[in-house]
Amino acid sequence: MSPPCVLLFSLSLLIPSTALLFDMPRIYGDDATGYGPVFEEQPMDTIYPEESPEGKLSMNCRARANPPVTYKWKINSWEIKLLEQPDEHYSLVGGNLVVTNPDRSKHTGRYVCVAQNIYGIIISKEAIVKFGYLNPFSTEEREAVQVREGQGVVLLCVPPDHNADDVTFRWILNEAPNFLYPDKRRFVSQTTGNLYISKVEPSDFGNYSCYMSSLAVSKSVISPFIPLIPLTERTVYKYAADIRVKFPKTYALVNQNVTLECFALGNPIPEIRWRKLDAELPANHEITMAGALLHLFNVQIEDEGYYECEALNSKGKDWHKAYLYVEAAPEWAAHINDTEKDIGSELTLSCVANARPEPYIRWLKNGYSYGKGELKFSSLTFEDSGMYQCIAENRHGSIYANAELRVIACPPTFENNPVRRRLLGARNGRVVIECKPKAAPRAKITWSKGTTMLTNSSRIRVWDDGSLEIFNATKADEGMYTCFAENDRGKGNSTGTLSITEATQITVAPSDTEVRVGETARLQCVAFHDPDLDITFIWSVDTHVIDFDRENEYYERIMTRESSGELWIKNAQLRHAGRYSCTAQTIVDNSTAWADLIVNGPPGPPGGVRAEEIREKTVRLVWTRGTSNHSPIIKYIIQTRDQFTPDREEWRDASTSPPVVQGSEEMTTVVDLYPWCYYEFRAIAVNDLGMGEPSIPSIKIRTYDAVPTMAPPDIGGGSNVNGEVFITWTPLLPQYYNGKKFGYVVAFKQHDEYEWRRVTVADPEARRYVHKDSYILPNTEFQVKVKAYNIKGEGPYSLTAVIYTAQDVPSEAPTEVVARAMTATEAMVWWLPVYQQIVEGYQVKYWRKYDDNEAAAQRMLLPNYINQTLLENMLPDSHYLVEVRAYNSAGFGPPSEHYEMYTKKAPPARPARIYRTYNLLGTYINVAWDHVYPLDNESYIEGYKVLFKKPGHLTGILYTTGKHYMDFPVPSEGDFVVEVRARSEGGDGPISRVRISAGGVLSAQSFSLALLLVVALCCLGFQM
Repeated sequence: MSPPCVLLFSLSLLIPSTALLFDMPRIYGDDATGYGPVFEEQPMDTIYPEESPEGKLSMNCRARANPPVTYKWKINSWEIKLLEQPDEHYSLVGGNLVVTNPDRSKHTGRYVCVAQNIYGIIISKEAIVKFGYLNPFSTEEREAVQVREGQGVVLLCVPPDHNADDVTFRWILNEAPNFLYPDKRRFVSQTTGNLYISKVEPSDFGNYSCYMSSLAVSKSVISPFIPLIPLTERTVYKYAADIRVKFPKTYALVNQNVTLECFALGNPIPEIRWRKLDAELPANHEITMAGALLHLFNVQIEDEGYYECEALNSKGKDWHKAYLYVEAAPEWAAHINDTEKDIGSELTLSCVANARPEPYIRWLKNGYSYGKGELKFSSLTFEDSGMYQCIAENRHGSIYANAELRVIACPPTFENNPVRRRLLGARNGRVVIECKPKAAPRAKITWSKGTTMLTNSSRIRVWDDGSLEIFNATKADEGMYTCFAENDRGKGNSTGTLSITEATQITVAPSDTEVRVGETARLQCVAFHDPDLDITFIWSVDTHVIDFDRENEYYERIMTRESSGELWIKNAQLRHAGRYSCTAQTIVDNSTAWADLIVNGPPGPPGGVRAEEIREKTVRLVWTRGTSNHSPIIKYIIQTRDQFTPDREEWRDASTSPPVVQGSEEMTTVVDLYPWCYYEFRAIAVNDLGMGEPSIPSIKIRTYDAVPTMAPPDIGGGSNVNGEVFITWTPLLPQYYNGKKFGYVVAFKQHDEYEWRRVTVADPEARRYVHKDSYILPNTEFQVKVKAYNIKGEGPYSLTAVIYTAQDVPSEAPTEVVARAMTATEAMVWWLPVYQQIVEGYQVKYWRKYDDNEAAAQRMLLPNYINQTLLENMLPDSHYLVEVRAYNSAGFGPPSEHYEMYTKKAPPARPARIYRTYNLLGTYINVAWDHVYPLDNESYIEGYKVLFKKPGHLTGILYTTGKHYMDFPVPSEGDFVVEVRARSEGGDGPISRVRISAGGVLSAQSFSLALLLVVALCCLGFQM
């Protein structure tokens, strides 16, 4: 057995400050299983609540090592001497430091954990310990805040002293838990805690308290009441938008989330809009709280820039912008790893970190500062062994990379890597026999065949790494080969036996093949090989080795016999084109042949699509020709996507000049674009085999701004009250703004005026304008028109619309009102219409003079072309007043003179009792009834109504008579019903019925049962 390597360590570990780590050098061999410390858990920044009931603060530290590590802790660079000076606060549990009854004055600071064993020392990342607290609000009474209705107000929170990173603010109205929920009109800043109300309303009256809480310190505090007193105004004035919550210049770290606040006072309530100057808002953004909050999620470097919020209402606009800086804490791009090097060799240790701003790189060795930048060793010694730490840091944090360096020295040994005992080589091929003993310093290598020492020649060569190479091997090269290794520590050797086999050769190579998309391509491959060796066929396309198990959808290897490996490419696609290589391989050698597969199909995507010569509505688009895939390109299709496309995957065919882009072209002009709009473009090539894949979208561009070309549609308006007129329109869609500072010009004039009056409305989403003038007469005709404007100028006017101001109520009352009672419950009323003014209709009102309240009178509304109507649901024998007045949209005119009338007495309440019916000779039936005598409060009986009809029918033959009987013909078949009721000027009385048939009377509704039996017997006797 070869002597073992010797591993020595840095003598710096022997100095008293680091304590004695070992007593003797370690032996590198089977027993050298040790390694230096590696952190598995490190302390983290901690905020300890001062009022925590636990009374303990714990910071974790755990490292694996062999032999196990011992732990130390430092605070603010001073070692905590737990063993030499026992402290009532500090204790060590494993590697964890526990602080009992923490004290802010003693235990605030930067902590590090130190782990060490005989191989070296490493130091953990710094962990900052702070004490969290949230003091109560000042008990000083807050002054009442008085503000006019319609104005904005800010209630100051004035947070108390605190140390907590997760403070949130809410406001309580009057008493807990009546929390105020922010909305479009009210906003609570999570930066200052202040409450902002854009427009005060009477309902805002009350006592307000600022509620401040923190989960980190598990505490909440409430401020004293702030009374808010809205002052009611006769006229509520409007105010332009005024931004009061302004997000500051902000620093964010990559992959963090950022929230920007913006809120404005104003009446009407301002609308908040966000934008990123010179670019669109990041895709990973969200706007909440009615526009007051802009959230940016997972921030990236490209999100840096100026952000602007705009507040606007019908009275004006306000803007605010600030810069968002995106920086990054260090992240490793390349770091150190455990390394084992020979004594006397060279070594460079380097770390590369990405950060913004650039990180500072420094080094520690066994816990002590050891330079910066890059570490270079020209000739390693045992003293260079140890634990190294690379630290990259900037103002946003630091990262640590740990590694162990071992410097070794030992004689050559083949114990772990001997020369292979059985070596194979192919006839006429190249044979390489490796010799890689372990040796420090590096060993000198020589070779022998049998007893003959080998030297470099035209066929034999010993490489610098010790490998032996034989060119154009023959059977004569078979035999035993020995590698000899020697350095200043000793010698070693290892032997292997070489055998020469027949060379592998491809006898049937694949040939170039051409197929269309969807077809199957077949590539042959047959090889000759040594019969004592196994052979396998490996196929690759370009540089990709085909995995037949994973790619069996398209690739299949056909093994018809042992020495054949045909390849099938099924359902060939464009991506399958390329150079295919077949490698016939044994454990000794291999042979490779190539063939090109051409797949004909639709064209590939054009490249380098870019926009040039950008104008208001046109862009010149340039691209480079893609692959034709062996079929000439016929034409190109240009597609576009703008900022208003709802689906970001949706592309539309663009209009071009000329309309058809020939396949020989590499540029065209895109027309009919929206001015001042962001666009992306892509091109698609087409050939006889179909449409190809689209190009990568062009860089997003914005067309130039231009004067608006569209006029707002749906111009209208009117008036609801005297002294004002409102004008309405449908706002234009944003794609028709054509430029910034978009708004509307509203023009209007009275019909008989020559000059137009003009006003501007700055809100692009406004849809109405109200003009107030106390001198405007009712029902005045106005001509109105609206056009759009932007920073470039004004667009065309809309078509002129005609609207009218509010009408005045009718000033005249209907005349010649006359009412006549028709029955006990109905009357007819007439009047002369009003012609001098616009009248939309008439209201007829009637009520009992002495028994009813006029407010509860019955009312009827009639159109203006009717001047008479029937009054219903009146009470009998009553004294009524009737009134008529004209009305229009402005209201009711004066009432007419009251007309007095009396309804008739009620009709008789008793029915006419039918007391006999006779069948006269079988031809007629005689029906007789008693005379009805009215009561004093009933109308005089004028006669009787008799209805002869079929059962279930509503109509029949109606007779009027003053007699008490009547004859009816006997029906030839079926039943009939006879109805009798008294007739009076107050109306008709109740109905009596009798049912008859060809045989006589069946039933009489008003008869008693006994009387019916008598009548029936009489009828039978008469017939006999």
